[in-house]
Amino acid sequence: MDISCAFPPVPDTPEHVALAERLGYRRAWVYDTPALQLDVWATLARAAERTHHIGLGPGVLIPSLRHVLVSAAAVATLVALAPGRVVVGIGSGFTGRLAMGQRPNPWSVVAQYARQLRALLAGETVEVDGALTRMLHGPGQAPPRPIRVPFVFGVGGPRGEAVARELGDGVFSVVPTGGFAWSALLTFGTVLEPGEPFDSPRVLAAAGAGAAVVFHRAWDLPGAPRRPKLGELPGGAAWRAALEALPPRERHLHTHEGHLTFVNALDRGVITGEAIRAYTFTGEAAALRARLDGLSARGVTEIAYQPAGPDVPRELTAFARMAEL
Repeated sequence: MDISCAFPPVPDTPEHVALAERLGYRRAWVYDTPALQLDVWATLARAAERTHHIGLGPGVLIPSLRHVLVSAAAVATLVALAPGRVVVGIGSGFTGRLAMGQRPNPWSVVAQYARQLRALLAGETVEVDGALTRMLHGPGQAPPRPIRVPFVFGVGGPRGEAVARELGDGVFSVVPTGGFAWSALLTFGTVLEPGEPFDSPRVLAAAGAGAAVVFHRAWDLPGAPRRPKLGELPGGAAWRAALEALPPRERHLHTHEGHLTFVNALDRGVITGEAIRAYTFTGEAAALRARLDGLSARGVTEIAYQPAGPDVPRELTAFARMAEL
């Protein structure tokens, strides 16, 4: 199993990616969440300039956030900076759209975008918005076409998985997804010190945002397969009541504040040690190594671990030691 890492695009991320390379992580994924953090491509470029061999890519790109030719130019820029290291993740948009009050893109839109992007990188002419479009970069202005990079799709159910089987090299998910040669699982949590409780201040800061996303997803995507319903979550009814007391047009702004990075005011009442135990990849090293073995048996081929809290270097280092990198 490959051990990779994932990051929000914040100012410290390029240095954290450089540390991850030194620690032995296989790949660094960076989120495409402009409502919450900085630009994914600029962050990846800064990381590329600080590293030599770690894989790099958006995890995952949201099609509606930028024109497909803009994305093709961004991929080419990263390939020029990090040849042989680039992978492109594409998804329908969970945080990347929901944090702006928009629903995820239909998978038909994602599939069309992926086809267009792959064709543009190959040097082909494609029709986009009724006009013929091609990468017109001259010699020395971009890597020569064809530019070939792996595509993985951020999936959460059968429609996304069908697109991944047709167009992709693998999948990127928050639930174990078998049946693919490349199945990356995004995980959140922290490695406990011996005897450290799940509700210690350090653990709440490092893993609390990872537990909160379960409530966010249950609210935003109530019909999503393989996910608990909001009413089934401890404290879910009170969490819903607090959210529904807010003006409807503002609710997404409160739900997604701090998403995957810190526990916001809305989430604070439901993030307990038990929530962290149940919903995150948190435990002492031996227990987590056993969980890695179990995930491998379920078809996961890559772990993408997102560290959080005030000491990201500590989290990256502890996870690397646990995974015996």
